[in-house]
Formats: sequence, C-alpha cells, structure tokens
Amino acid sequence: MEYIVEKIGMSRTISVPSVPVTLLKVLEAKVCEVGENNTALVAYSDGKKMNKAIAGQQKKYNLSAEYNRFATLEVNAKEAGDLDVAPLQEAKTLKVSLNSKGRGFAGVIKRHGMAGGPASHGSRFHRHGGSIGNCEWPGRVMKGRKMPGHMGNAKTTVQNEVVSFDAENGVLVLKGSTPGFNGAMGRIRIVK
Repeated sequence: MEYIVEKIGMSRTISVPSVPVTLLKVLEAKVCEVGENNTALVAYSDGKKMNKAIAGQQKKYNLSAEYNRFATLEVNAKEAGDLDVAPLQEAKTLKVSLNSKGRGFAGVIKRHGMAGGPASHGSRFHRHGGSIGNCEWPGRVMKGRKMPGHMGNAKTTVQNEVVSFDAENGVLVLKGSTPGFNGAMGRIRIVK
C-alpha cells in the first residue's frame, strides 16, 4: 500500500527520554481506475494548477476541481472510490520517499565530507579538493572521482517506525527524521 504525503515538520514526544519525530499529513485521495498488479491511478489535491489535460481527466472520472494531480500507486482497492487509510492504523514500519533539500552547487567539503587543507595564512589550500588526476599514465581523471557539483534535490528513501496515526486529521507521526523541506510532497509505502 502506498499513500501521497506532505511533510509538516519535526517535533518530539513528551515521554522521558523524548524521541524526535516527523509529522506527515496523509493527503485525501481518490482511486480513479484500478490496473493489474494492484496498481491504480489516484487523484489528489495539490495547489491550484489547472489545464485542459487535467480538466479532461476530472471530467472522465467525475472528480471535483480540487483533485488536480494524478499519480500511480500500489493499492489494495478493487474498484474506484476513496483511498482507504485503515491499513496505516496497524502499520509498524514505513518507507518514506521524498526529494532531499536542494543545496545547489556544493564544494567537496560539504558534498563529500573531505577534510580540506590548513586554514593558516599562506597555505593556498583551504577548501579545495586537491589533486584530481595523474600525469603521464593514465593521463586523465578517473571515473567516479569525488568533485564539486550539484548536491541534494534527489529522491531519497528512508525507513521509519510509526509512533502513531491520527486517522481523523490524517496526521502520521514517525520516529526520526525524513528527507525534504517542510511542505515537501512525497509518498510512503507500508513495509510491515
């Protein structure tokens, strides 16, 4: 079973010792059509985006204007209707997939955790990556070399324990942290 979620933020439990938790909002979704292998086309609400393609899908599946995004999820449903969130009550472990926070172009110290050189005056080797290749042989930079570049904004999946689930408000409380900024959209999958 998969669900579309929005990250609310982080908090902690009031128990002693307290446990850091992440709050996720399980979005209300409608199953539009069920395919084979338990996959289904699901509609959910996200912002105000609207175009003729979305309008056509809404008309085809008799959806209201708020359901303006579509995704393919693994579900237990056999027919169209509301997506059942009851399995989340018994879930103990979830896989959470969101995009990690984008950090733009990052250097080797931030991106790969390299040490860098001395900070003292005159070293001329502070936060650089150092030597990257060889001279005569093989005379090129080897593939896979850790270098500066784009960091973050990539799909990241983590596994978290479920602390609690408030079915009335659709708020899921998971132990530990999850990737992404507050308000990030992603999906969760029940592991056990």
